[in-house]
Amino acid sequence: MQNLDLILTLAGGFAAALFFGYITHRIGLSPIVGYLLAGIMVSPHTPGFVANTDLAEQLANLGVILLMFGVGLQFQFREFLAVRRIALPGALIQSLITATLGAIVMHALGWDWRAGIVYGLAISVASTVVLTRILSDNNEIHTQTGHIAFGWLVMEDLFTVFVLVLLPVLFGPDVVGTTGIITAFGFTAIKIGILVAFTFAVGGWLIPRMLTNIADTGSRELFTLAVLAIALVIAVGSAYMFEVSMALGAFLAGMVVGRSEFSLRAATEALPLRDAFAVIFFVSVGMLFDWSSLIESPVLIIATLAIILLGKPLVAFLIVILMKYPLRVALSVALVLSQIGEFSFILATMGANLNILPANAQNILVAAAIISITLNPLLYRAGGKIERWLDRRTPGLTNYIQARCVPPQDTDGQVVLQPGQYHAIVVGYGPVGQTVVRLLQENGICLTIVELNIQVVQWLRSQGTRTIYGDATRIGTLSEAGVAYADVLVLSASNIKGESEIVREARALNPRIRIIARTTYLSEQQNLIDAGADVIVSDEGEVALSVTELILKQFGATPEQISRERERVHENLFSPSLQVKKEQSSQSTFPWIPWDRKSEKR
Repeated sequence: MQNLDLILTLAGGFAAALFFGYITHRIGLSPIVGYLLAGIMVSPHTPGFVANTDLAEQLANLGVILLMFGVGLQFQFREFLAVRRIALPGALIQSLITATLGAIVMHALGWDWRAGIVYGLAISVASTVVLTRILSDNNEIHTQTGHIAFGWLVMEDLFTVFVLVLLPVLFGPDVVGTTGIITAFGFTAIKIGILVAFTFAVGGWLIPRMLTNIADTGSRELFTLAVLAIALVIAVGSAYMFEVSMALGAFLAGMVVGRSEFSLRAATEALPLRDAFAVIFFVSVGMLFDWSSLIESPVLIIATLAIILLGKPLVAFLIVILMKYPLRVALSVALVLSQIGEFSFILATMGANLNILPANAQNILVAAAIISITLNPLLYRAGGKIERWLDRRTPGLTNYIQARCVPPQDTDGQVVLQPGQYHAIVVGYGPVGQTVVRLLQENGICLTIVELNIQVVQWLRSQGTRTIYGDATRIGTLSEAGVAYADVLVLSASNIKGESEIVREARALNPRIRIIARTTYLSEQQNLIDAGADVIVSDEGEVALSVTELILKQFGATPEQISRERERVHENLFSPSLQVKKEQSSQSTFPWIPWDRKSEKR
């Protein structure tokens, strides 16, 4: 009978998800809304077919594991290091402020402080499943917003793991005091450290060899089975051996496989199952919804939604703004975090088991989760309109943020940067240079342009852009532009005379500067490599890349597959010397996209 329940649950859940997902997509809403509605329709709280809630929950856990494995495949640790300055403090500060706000509001509505604190922690954690789907639907995974949001969520998940360990110590029947809290926190940190080290040390050696042997068999079924086994074994092992979440273990497993040569094939094989079981996750959330909660506790639901949809994103927005990021990025990060999901339910379940939360807390949380997940895609798409409204209503805020685009100067004309500011020098203001300048300005980077056309120089200066008139091959021009203190130098034209000499002079003035050079032919790479360029963009190489992407799109490749092939094309086009230089290079000075991923969102 249980086997029949499993089949009926899958059939009913998938059929309802397909129907409502199609309807919501046709009317311009995210399919997530349809999946949640499907869960409501097959739940015990509505008439008609009733799916097995327990089985749906187990299948949803499998979906979370596969989805986090897929995120790990796409996640590059150097990308997290590049955003650590905002992701680490941002996630911790936002979680603590949101939890405090939730505790205060719920205490004012009649709950005790313990319940308010646990409930506040539960609504401070966003859903990785929802965030991944929204960023993917909007092609934002490999953007500055995507990198910051993923890094932010990783830190939130780690923070939640520590909270889950500390809750029994703080609120359990046997409170062990300060010493016990410190001990529990220390043991958790050690276990997570051992898990990461073990996964990358042993898994990094064993997994590629195992996949190589399986790939040699030529069996597609065995390879798919191996990918699933790796994800599930590491996820379950993380939970039972190290007492951390299975989602974190699956994420680490994906990172290990993503570092191997099988990353593209693994992503391709796991993608259909990942998407299918991710749908079941949303269906299972919808099945938990009880309409009576809207009638019995409307004030509590409204208060919870106010914190999730207004309080939490406002805190995140202010954090990103205060850290001098562009208005667009701050809005996008804030909006994509204005929802709750799987970790919220885990925290609430533990709170109920410890007799901390009242009986109706979980139902209120489910109602708030469904409403916030439904509204989140709509809010994210409205980010552009909100940005334009803020531009009109609060020009002071926009000016405060965009002030970084023009580097301040001292009395001698030298560039003076504040902590957290970054300076880029762009040589040439042709079509490519104009695009580079626009994108850097939109991302809040201080700019200096070096140009030989006096009319262009005069026009740029009239627009408030710091521009140097002169020949970049002369050391005096580079010095005046501030190359000795700049973070990056971009040679945007492919026919700059003396390009290698510019690179040598810049490297001599500033050994730590990142130099991005453009050339017409691949055969010209070596001279620029020898001169000291970090990254070279070849017009011939970019044509090959464009042709590759067009062919992949024509044959129905996913954005993740195209992204992987894009990297592979670049690696094939790099000369051996440049490849060695790439691998030896440290991470980007800027806080998001590493420079060896130059093809992303250019």
